[in-house]
Amino acid sequence: MHAPRTRVQRRPVHGVLLLDKPLGLSSNQALQKAKWLLRAEKAGHTGTLDPLATGVLPLCFGAATKFSQLHLDADKTYVTTVRLGVKTSTADAEGEVVATRSVDCTLGQVVEVLDRFMGPIRQLPPMHSALKKDGKALYEYAREGETVEREPRDVVIHELELLDVQLQGEAPFLRLRVKCSKGTYIRTLGEDIAEALGCGGHLVALRRIATGPFEERDCVTLAALEAMDEAQRLRQLRPVEVLLDGHESVTLDGENAGRFLSGLRRRGRWHDTERAAVYGAQPHALLGTAHVRAGELIPGRLLSPIEIQQILESQS
Repeated sequence: MHAPRTRVQRRPVHGVLLLDKPLGLSSNQALQKAKWLLRAEKAGHTGTLDPLATGVLPLCFGAATKFSQLHLDADKTYVTTVRLGVKTSTADAEGEVVATRSVDCTLGQVVEVLDRFMGPIRQLPPMHSALKKDGKALYEYAREGETVEREPRDVVIHELELLDVQLQGEAPFLRLRVKCSKGTYIRTLGEDIAEALGCGGHLVALRRIATGPFEERDCVTLAALEAMDEAQRLRQLRPVEVLLDGHESVTLDGENAGRFLSGLRRRGRWHDTERAAVYGAQPHALLGTAHVRAGELIPGRLLSPIEIQQILESQS
């Protein structure tokens, strides 16, 4: 007989966990594991990483889920390895080999091609991606052997650095560091670079080393989290406001804080801004986001009084 499963007693948990996602897990699987370890009631992430990718995955708990969308626009930085001379059906190591070619390019040609992919470029989203068409993910069409029409998208490659290269031998490769805008498909980038070199290729490794202000050195692994006791796990959480990087800070007194939390606009001597993080003065606590227009503070996403109280209690 199987032993009965222990029911986890959920609780309100608020904050951001910077997870170093392991190889082989989907972003949602990693999220559910962390959620279980923290016994959190509510959780979400700020954009997915493929199961074959590792690295920085910010996870949002409780009140932080209200601001997770803000982080989707953040620039990302990856380190990736492109195997040259072998093209696969998925542009990564999971796919079937569809073509093999000799690698005859020189280091000078590699540098010239990489320069071509710097700055604004257009990408055709791969069929093996989570992008949806008519309510269905592209990879679902691909699994059924179907190819659907896709619209090219504009992305920006801010930095493209050649970390290592091998153009001879049995397994020629490029190792690259890529800093890019949101929505960039690194598999597509690697495949397009290899195609421009005349040999084709596919990704064999992908690691996200930064997303917005968050870097790999700040992350914790699932294995490390599992080895901690409950208090240590909670100490890994960063405050909700780390998601509001780049927001102007606005502080309200007691009366104005209460009205702001009710969704009412407030007037004051504030500069116009599209992004404001609003705090109460006594006690100092995040209330939510807003924008300022002509001296008027206009509420955006707001925390509930219960969430604010729970955060203050956890801090004390």
